[in-house]
Amino acid sequence: MISEQNILNKLGIKELNPMQEEANSAISASNNVVILSPTGSGKTVAFLLPIIKALDPTIEEIQVLILVPSRELAIQIEQVIRNMGTGFKINAVYGGTSGSRDKMELKHPPAILVGTPGRVAAHLYREVFETAFIKTLVLDEFDKSLEIGFEKEMIEITDSLPNIKKRILTSATQKVEIPEFVGLSKPTVINYLSEGTSQLKIKTVLSPAKNKLDTLVKTICNLGNEPGIIFCNFKETIQEVSDHLTENNINFGCFHGGMEQVDRERTLIKFRNGTIQILLATDLAARGLDIPELKFIIHFQLPNRNEEYTHRNGRTARMNAEGSAYILQWEKAKLPDFVLASETLQLKDAPTPASPLWQTLYITGGRKDKISKGDVAGLFFKQGNLAKDELGIIELQQNQTYVAVKSKKANQVIALLNNSKLKKKTVRISSI
Repeated sequence: MISEQNILNKLGIKELNPMQEEANSAISASNNVVILSPTGSGKTVAFLLPIIKALDPTIEEIQVLILVPSRELAIQIEQVIRNMGTGFKINAVYGGTSGSRDKMELKHPPAILVGTPGRVAAHLYREVFETAFIKTLVLDEFDKSLEIGFEKEMIEITDSLPNIKKRILTSATQKVEIPEFVGLSKPTVINYLSEGTSQLKIKTVLSPAKNKLDTLVKTICNLGNEPGIIFCNFKETIQEVSDHLTENNINFGCFHGGMEQVDRERTLIKFRNGTIQILLATDLAARGLDIPELKFIIHFQLPNRNEEYTHRNGRTARMNAEGSAYILQWEKAKLPDFVLASETLQLKDAPTPASPLWQTLYITGGRKDKISKGDVAGLFFKQGNLAKDELGIIELQQNQTYVAVKSKKANQVIALLNNSKLKKKTVRISSI
């Protein structure tokens, strides 16, 4: 069994933070645990470490079920477990993908199954997998799953699990009601929600125009080349803002529920690896996403409730790091009561942020082809003639791989490597 320190080394974590330490101990000692901690504080690692330590390698059935509110969170958790290198099989199931593909993969059951309530309930209804050996149930961001309408499916799922011994619930929200169907009895509650945003600075940016579009562009120019999210309330607003940013040569990516799943995934990949610096998003990006530390978020439109406002702000100034939330306000409008008084940012003349240093390349081969990150790096260094600082983040998936390379070298790499061999597979390489 791989040691905890080896797992942390593989994840690039030097040591657990206090919340993770407390969660690790509590989950090992208690059968009912609730973890309340801000977005980005490391809840995924907090519950996975003790769960993996308790897995029985002699059982060839699903032992742990993790329910999540979104496809992105399912993919994130699957990737974290794979990166841990424990040797235990993990599968993620979620809407927008082939149910028959899931069925094929689940013929050889994983030790851990992570999925959205809708897809998991559908597989249970069709008796795709065995539930008798599932002893641990994790409801990650459980309040979000309830909020978006998964209560019926969650009840069906919990009713189908006869042998649950350990229940773990997580949330980034303070005022949460734990529904009776979960069966939680006298839980150990780990609450770190008061931690993590002490370094958050909230600033107001006044706009002379009601549409605020030109003020948004000026704000972005004043912030420079830093990663951040611009939050809007509606898909229609995102389209309007998107058109204006494009006209002003601002580099960005969109993320909202109306996009195809593959496009949402690719946007996050490009955001993580630096191909895009700014995410233009709805509240779908406010929690439960694996994205890097942000220097700022911008409320182009304020949400209607304090809860969403808090989640958005939680995307920056994580775990006592510094960060800023900017509120774009028409100068004749009033701020809602839940927004505390803040200083006003005076905009200056500033240049448009530079084009990104990185570009993302797509490779038509992945983990199922026995390809590793080392194989990809070797190909790009040796045959692609890249220096070490010209190769960025490599994201290896089941059927494909995404690689960040310096923008100035992207065309050269494609010309040299397209139709190359990776392991035994001839792969196509293109820019996305």
